Amino acid sequence: MGIQNLFAAGGIVMWPLLAFSVLGVALIIERIRFWVRINQRQNRVVRDVLNLYRLDNVVGAMDKLQKNADLPLARIFLAALELEEPNPEEFRLALESESQAEIPVLKRFQNLFETIISLAPLLGLLGTVLGLITSFASLNLGDVGGSKTASVTAGISEALVSTASGLIVAIFILMFANTFRGLYQRQIALIQEYGGQLELLYRRRYERGEKTYATTR
Repeated sequence: MGIQNLFAAGGIVMWPLLAFSVLGVALIIERIRFWVRINQRQNRVVRDVLNLYRLDNVVGAMDKLQKNADLPLARIFLAALELEEPNPEEFRLALESESQAEIPVLKRFQNLFETIISLAPLLGLLGTVLGLITSFASLNLGDVGGSKTASVTAGISEALVSTASGLIVAIFILMFANTFRGLYQRQIALIQEYGGQLELLYRRRYERGEKTYATTR
């Protein structure tokens, strides 16, 4: 069955399903690029920053973070390290506040994915119902077994195309949405882990009375 025949069989609901498919693919591509960039660079950058800070090279750590400010953890660290002489409680609050601010970035488009996953099967079901209504409307009860009955059977078969299309769109989007949700949860765990390490290092420097910040240029 060609694309044109597929759309003819599925009825009018195939157009919103096509729009959902195009939108879903565009969002998936954006999220893949986002997570690939983070997974390729972020862990290495954060480990380097923690090592620099552990070696009392605060300026080097700040420079490293500023050069990688497109990464969520780098922005979180910068928000805390750019404070001038904060006490440990203020430092912790800065980490937590910026972490909360990064959550919408990490969860971006999640609501759109969930909307597509919910609506696509319903649109497919709507297409089937409309197809059945059209098919039975053309049925002549006095012509049971005749040519009109055969056309009704064919119409029912074609109407099911919309349901199948809706399920395909929903399943496809669901697989990627669950993958992105898993990456988000892993990122939250890393933020807590690395943020805790930085906070611990800061507390040690603060208790020793060392300079805990670097003047930004």
